[in-house]
Amino acid sequence: GSITEILRAGWYLLELINEILDLAQIESGKLSLSKEPTSVAEVILECQAMIEPQALKGGIRMTFPVFETPCFVLADRTRLKQVLINLLSNAVKYNQTGGTVVVACAASGLDRVRLSVTDTGAGLSPEKLMQLFQPFNRLGQARGAVQGTGIGLVMSKRLVELMGGVIGVESSVGVGSVFWFELGSADAPQLEADAGEPEARVQPQAQHGAPLRTLLYVEDNPANLKLVEQLIARRPTMRLLSALDGNMGIQLARASQPEVILMDINLPGISGIEALKILREDPATAHIPVLALSANAMARDIEKGIEAGFFSYLTKPIKVMEFMGALDTAFDFAQKRQR
Repeated sequence: GSITEILRAGWYLLELINEILDLAQIESGKLSLSKEPTSVAEVILECQAMIEPQALKGGIRMTFPVFETPCFVLADRTRLKQVLINLLSNAVKYNQTGGTVVVACAASGLDRVRLSVTDTGAGLSPEKLMQLFQPFNRLGQARGAVQGTGIGLVMSKRLVELMGGVIGVESSVGVGSVFWFELGSADAPQLEADAGEPEARVQPQAQHGAPLRTLLYVEDNPANLKLVEQLIARRPTMRLLSALDGNMGIQLARASQPEVILMDINLPGISGIEALKILREDPATAHIPVLALSANAMARDIEKGIEAGFFSYLTKPIKVMEFMGALDTAFDFAQKRQR
């Protein structure tokens, strides 16, 4: 039992340190965010998988929205997940046994989407509501049985605001609370046709017995992955592998030795730039050209990417001809190095 307690305390401290570091980065304006169309249904599903088991243990029933049509918001996927997990775990932690948590998603005005988390906890008085978004303020819960850092909501507020949104709460003592936030709605990610791009491209036929050229794409947003899959399908000579985060990408690169790697910059865990550094330092992967593909399209971001050692830096939305051209150049470069 005591080992479990020590481990739990260790994880709690690690979480606290990570949250303080995140908050410090936000306060100093150094937190890197990339806003792009993100599927709300997918993010909610991932959060559900993480939180629901914890809720069921406490006898709390959770209800999640069913999406009839795709719903996208303009957000940094990792940070949106962080905000939602914070609100959901609070709703579970501060609920009562046999209570409920209801997650809802609805259009708000013309171009916003509102996500809300309703709980049946003790509720908050107007005085406590005033103190809600203050760092380290746990509203008198510090002496209670529920562990927490008192930073989660502050972080959530800052992150939502950095993504161009607003966050709020309504609460009644003895009834429960509704925490909500709104973000800008977005269309599903799309390919941007370049000017003068022919409608139907002639596909080079794979020569019989010609080796397939492998591209590894490291990307955490499934919608973006789908787009690249569509493009690669136009090239019978190419094979696509994918990884959802930097660490997985590095392992796949070592194991599969792809000719070219395409890397998102803002990834959960280590960033694309950190992953590139690790790939460069490993003799097994140092030779592979790595292209950046990112929603961060400011001149300074592009400069930073090239300085870090990316073979080239492509920006989202993907411009089809530019994208295919950059891949061809990288594959040609890889082929010449092998000779």
